[in-house]
Amino acid sequence: MKNLCYLILLVFLVSCQSESQQPDAASTQKMKIPAWVPYDESAQLLANKEHENPRMRYKLIQSKYQDKNVLWKRLEGQLDNFAEADYDRLKPLILEQDISTIQKNIAEDKLTYEQLTQWYLFRILKFENNPETTLHSIIDLNPDAVALARQCDQQKDKNQHPIFGMPILVKDNINTKGMVTTAGAEVLKNNETDDAFIIRQIKNKGGIILGKANLSEWAYFFCQGCPVGYSAVGGQTLNPYGRHVFETGGSSAGSGTTMAANYAVAAIGTETAGSILSPSSQNSVVGLKPTIGLLSRSGIVPISSTLDTPGPMTRSVKDNAILLSAMLGKDSTDPASADNPESSIEWNNITGKDLKSLRLGVNENFLSDSIYKNTTEKLAAAGVSLFNFKPDEVGFPDFVTFLNADMKKDLPFYLSSVAGSSVRVRSVADVVAYNLKDTLKRIPYGQGYFEGIVAEDISEADFAKLKITYKAKAQAAFLKPMKKHNLDAILSINNYSAGQAAMAQFPCLTVPMGYKESGEPISLTFIAKPWNEAGLLRMGYAFEELTNVRKMPDGYR
Repeated sequence: MKNLCYLILLVFLVSCQSESQQPDAASTQKMKIPAWVPYDESAQLLANKEHENPRMRYKLIQSKYQDKNVLWKRLEGQLDNFAEADYDRLKPLILEQDISTIQKNIAEDKLTYEQLTQWYLFRILKFENNPETTLHSIIDLNPDAVALARQCDQQKDKNQHPIFGMPILVKDNINTKGMVTTAGAEVLKNNETDDAFIIRQIKNKGGIILGKANLSEWAYFFCQGCPVGYSAVGGQTLNPYGRHVFETGGSSAGSGTTMAANYAVAAIGTETAGSILSPSSQNSVVGLKPTIGLLSRSGIVPISSTLDTPGPMTRSVKDNAILLSAMLGKDSTDPASADNPESSIEWNNITGKDLKSLRLGVNENFLSDSIYKNTTEKLAAAGVSLFNFKPDEVGFPDFVTFLNADMKKDLPFYLSSVAGSSVRVRSVADVVAYNLKDTLKRIPYGQGYFEGIVAEDISEADFAKLKITYKAKAQAAFLKPMKKHNLDAILSINNYSAGQAAMAQFPCLTVPMGYKESGEPISLTFIAKPWNEAGLLRMGYAFEELTNVRKMPDGYR
């Protein structure tokens, strides 16, 4: 009888435990979202007043417009039944893991898509709600992210694209339905739009847009000499490898910092001339600037229809290939897409590249950098054929004029035909006039580039000649050593060759190659001929496997 009583008690306890593991609506544990309290930043501003980099002598750090408590309201209900213990338990399954590993963990029932999404949202709240760790990297969050993840759990299929169920952060100049698209500018604070083409492509494959990342306002073609990563809406983005110490790179600052800090599986940035390469290298992540037209630009706040492109930013080369493949597609509404040969990026076919088959160009101007020099020596030791070359001096003295001319027509098209109905400005001049009504909050660093756009008067004929001349000069500078040595790619550092690659419309892939003595990240950038993204990814993967130097920022482990 006594044994029977113990048996009944055991069955009861097991039953209760089983029920507690799968709570119903009545037993849901509501998570109380802690309040954000703006902090006193005066000491930090004073400390940065004499920073050796003039662009890091901040006038402010926290946004004058964003109330993080409003941002955290987007989390209401999404973190119910998820606590610190869940975060810690799941951490080994998610932190620093690549997409393939995460999908394997889900397939083996160690993790669900819902838990994955909650984990990232919890981590964002954990670090971004703390004045000691906040990077000011998030502008908006998707209130439906967890609900979408639950749907993914119900629709699991072995044949789905690997982006299925993966939480992605998006630079806030890319239209995303259900969230605002501000380009960091207060004048666009209510810009609610339909999805950009690349966002629809991701959603069609089951990817989850987790939120919008901060950026340099108007993609850093707005204020002159101002800090990279600053926007009126999001405030000053900070680098997790050295908050207030190292630049974030721009303009896709939030996309870079969120990847370094593990706020999502992957992120999307945009580039005109360095805006993916710069923040990727500054935050020790992998960034791809594709050939113009490989990815659609429709639904993206523009600078230049000639040079603009979105691109993937990730913690590994393979993840970069996965996100790129999820965004691909020919878009009839983007004229540049007409030249797209519909390249198929086989994300699972970038491995196994034999380093000994590679022929790479080494820029002699960069050999004074010890990390670059040591990296080329590692490549040579691995059997890579290296060819030193002295690059031709190529300058673009009218580069600002070039961008002025494009943005003067491209931005009005976006504002009148693509932006949400609540947006009232229709031209660059309208934006300039709007900002002058409150210069302290809206333009603390001025709006020098926008004023230049308004004043620009280059003729269409002269602009057309400029485009042809600059593209030919840039391409010739790359093709000269490429043809002479039959090169697969040219090796650069960070975004050092970004302007030239932009004008040539050559794709670039930047991959972490080490850290300076100060701890600041530095990357190796591969530059190849147009439409050779698959080749770049294979080279980058082989280099990543050889060196394996990337490490997490200390305060975000």
